Amino acid sequence: MYKWLMSILLVVAIVLGGSVLYQNISDRQAAAEQEKKDAGSTLKIVASNFQFDQAEYKVKKGEKLKVVFSNKEGLHAIEIKNLNVKLDKENPSQEVTFDKPGEYELHCALMCGVGHDKMISKLVVTE
Repeated sequence: MYKWLMSILLVVAIVLGGSVLYQNISDRQAAAEQEKKDAGSTLKIVASNFQFDQAEYKVKKGEKLKVVFSNKEGLHAIEIKNLNVKLDKENPSQEVTFDKPGEYELHCALMCGVGHDKMISKLVVTE
């Protein structure tokens, strides 16, 4: 009887483990598909300790994008000067129409430590 019970428990554990694994793969695939869809309509900015994921971000004049901000490491916020864009943990995204070509300074707007003053990037709006 003990062997039968253990066999049944083993089969149940395998089935449950397989379903959890399958669900996780399905969730990842759905997230990847959504990310591909959003790629043309979003500008992602990722902050880590004392740097952004890119030294320069480029967008085209007239584009309307959802600017999405996230912290990979540390606690940061961003401001894009002269574009009225301020994003942080509580307000991580904003729709922006880039209608004026030029270069805009993007910097950390939350004191984050000794490298805070060097946490600067550039946003270029091209014609």
